[in-house]
Amino acid sequence: MDLPIKTHPGGVMLTVRAVPGARQAGIRGIVSGRGGGVALKVAVTAPPEDGKATSAIIALLSRAWKIPKTAFSLQGGGAAREKTFLIAGDVDRLFQSLLPHLAGL
Repeated sequence: MDLPIKTHPGGVMLTVRAVPGARQAGIRGIVSGRGGGVALKVAVTAPPEDGKATSAIIALLSRAWKIPKTAFSLQGGGAAREKTFLIAGDVDRLFQSLLPHLAGL
């Protein structure tokens, strides 16, 4: 199974397919991404304006995965639905922490 996370020297890179303006926020699963990869589909109630949806995605993932919001930084896709985040930290510890959350999707 392909996962939306990849190793990076500073942590892990996470590809997200944003669904802004949703009725209910939550992680919706793993979907096909651009370029043949996969992305984590994340719905947020925030509108897609002025970075509100991006901030809501970070807050949702931070709560769900118990990772500090400060560990997340947007690396690409600021105004796009497909976004790439760097989650800073020890690669091995992050993978061990994230795999159980992603495996069941």
